[in-house]
Parts: sequence; structure tokens; C-alpha cells
Amino acid sequence: MENKIKDIAAAGLLVAAGILLPIAFHTYKLGGPVFLPMHIPVLLGGFMLSKNLAALIGISTPFLSFVLTSMPSPPAVFAMMAELATYGFVSSFFYRHRKWGIYPALAGTMLSGRIASIVANWLIIACILEKPLSLAKVMTSLFITGLPGILIQLILIPLIVKLVESRTPLQGQASAAGGERR
Repeated sequence: MENKIKDIAAAGLLVAAGILLPIAFHTYKLGGPVFLPMHIPVLLGGFMLSKNLAALIGISTPFLSFVLTSMPSPPAVFAMMAELATYGFVSSFFYRHRKWGIYPALAGTMLSGRIASIVANWLIIACILEKPLSLAKVMTSLFITGLPGILIQLILIPLIVKLVESRTPLQGQASAAGGERR
């Protein structure tokens, strides 16, 4: 029960960080689509929490950010909800359930999230709004415009995960007993 309360509290803090980081980036004229600040707390949630809780962080962070700040705007908010929910679920699945290393789990997660974003953009723009979808524009946004954010994630996420794991007292005991990595 105590661990569930800690996990829910951690999820709440990560959602709050996912809302506040983009505000800070926009305050200093650092573009969200370039640096991807909302992605960092969601990815961290996936590496530290259960699949379902991490997916919930991924869905609720862009939604609550939109409700509170009007960012990201529709229809991007819906595509981000799909992308970030995928990030949360897949990173937890790869790292905590399948026991992949940090970098393979992060790379697989980032690719999975971008595929989810492409599908979500297609569903929203082409199918629901019945507008032409520029796949080149979506791909450029996901892979080129966001390259600085991707590099930041590849550097920061492993460092923060290792730092948190090294500071968690039960980490060594769970690993030594063959338990789940925390």
C-alpha cells in the first residue's frame, strides 16, 4: 500500500513537471516542438512506474496542460496524448517488465511513440477532419524539428534514471533477490 501511495505521488509530480516545463520553455522563447519538454517527465514515469500508471501520465499531461494553459492546441493535443501514452506504457514495458537496458528501452520507446503520433495525426487530420495529411510535415516535425529534444532525452533520461535508482534503498535488495528493477 505504501508503494502505491508513493507511486501515485510520483505520478502527480511528474504530471505537474510535464505541465510546468513547457511553460518555462515558452517563457524563455524555447520552442516546445524543438526541445520536447513535456516528454521528459512522461519518459521518466515509464522508467520508474507501472505500465498503466505511466500511460496515464502520458494521457493526462498533455490534456491537463491544454486545459490549464491552452498548450498544446487542438488537434496536436490529441496526437500528443497518443504519443505520450505510448511513451509511458512502452518504456515501462521494455525497461521494467522485459528488463531491457536503458538505451534500448529508450530507443524502442521513442520509435513506438513516434509511430503512435503518425497514426494519431493520420486519424485526426485525414479521417476525422477530412483534411489532407502531409506525411512529410509530420515526419519532419517528429524527427527533424524535435532533434534537439531527442538528443536531450537520450542524455538526460538515462542519467536521471540511474541517479534515482542509485538513491532508492530497496533497489539493490530487489535486484539481489531477483525482484523487479525499481
